[in-house]
Amino acid sequence: MAAMDADTALFAPDTSALDRAVEQAREAVGLPVGTRIVAAMSGGVDSTVTAALLAKAGYDVVGVTLQLYDHGAAISRKGACCAGQDILDARMAAERIGIPHYVLDYESRFKEQVIEDFADAYLRGETPIPCVRCNQTVKFRDLLDVARDLGAEAMATGHYVQRSMAGGGNRPQLRRAADPAKDQSYFLFATTAEQLDFLRFPLGGMDKPTVRQVAAELGLAIADKPDSQDICFVPEGKYTTVIDRIRPQGALPGDMVHLDGRVLGRHEGVTRYTIGQRRGLNIAVGDPLFVVRIDADKRQVIVGPREALLTRALSLKEGNWLGIEDSLEAAAAAGAPVLARVRSTREPVPGRLVLEQGEPRLVFDGLEEGVAPGQACVLYDPADPERVLGGGFIAATERAAT
Repeated sequence: MAAMDADTALFAPDTSALDRAVEQAREAVGLPVGTRIVAAMSGGVDSTVTAALLAKAGYDVVGVTLQLYDHGAAISRKGACCAGQDILDARMAAERIGIPHYVLDYESRFKEQVIEDFADAYLRGETPIPCVRCNQTVKFRDLLDVARDLGAEAMATGHYVQRSMAGGGNRPQLRRAADPAKDQSYFLFATTAEQLDFLRFPLGGMDKPTVRQVAAELGLAIADKPDSQDICFVPEGKYTTVIDRIRPQGALPGDMVHLDGRVLGRHEGVTRYTIGQRRGLNIAVGDPLFVVRIDADKRQVIVGPREALLTRALSLKEGNWLGIEDSLEAAAAAGAPVLARVRSTREPVPGRLVLEQGEPRLVFDGLEEGVAPGQACVLYDPADPERVLGGGFIAATERAAT
């Protein structure tokens, strides 16, 4: 009876905003009421509202939270996720909503697949995106298997992205969120067609103020909880602390070299630098200098003028394709036009895919600045710019002739 009272208290107030949110959740799921759905709950506002909306919409919801790390200051740091207080918040929210909740210890696989990969990428002179790697491996591969084992027909997350069956095909499309300020499509480019069949994104058609309003109307304690920020496993945003602990060789000193071959000084380790960096170089030659390349094998940080950051083309690795062609390689062989996004904070720019020696490359129509190996190049449809076609990780760049 206590559980029924809690449910009644949670779902009693109906408002127009809440009603619309519930209807949007049903439309996003597209499955009969009563279907079992696993809700990935990180302890934040978005995933909690997702679980609550699905429960209110009449689905058989099971909440699952992953414990991904548990070390030092990262546990209690504001803006983190998937550890400490966030797990407690998820457990309390599930109890409030009235759904079963499981916490899975994924710390070891997260360390191997995300944290160590993050450190190794910096050792190679790349600029990694651990959030993409986490979605690609731990969340959208391993957790989907758990959801199926629990008898679910879908897994829902709080990501701001849309899944659509538009276009008359039998394959779902991945599309940008309705709220451009919260769109997370850049970080989900590696979602495969098979995964997209199983995934649902109930918040993709909403904006963040509406989500917080719905959380408050549902009486959820996390309605005003701050969003997660930066990299979840990095204490106080100092990523070198993590790298130095597990890959101390990244702090070996080396030469700071100008593009013209001059040695301008010494650096304190290649992991301290990223492409496009200007501050913290500790060299003075008059004109501003930027990091334009990192030669990890020689432990060299190469610097040059800003125009040296201009890129005309890049090569891709670990590609994923959601377009009508069978693969990224097939689209490249066909010379497919695309809109390319090389940073999460930038808008896509036009270019075309090409296939060279069996490897996909992206050639920009113009020039793009500060393109860094290790980052993602996410591709959108020029005829339908909201649609994600896929993408890949940037393996190498081709500098513009200057």
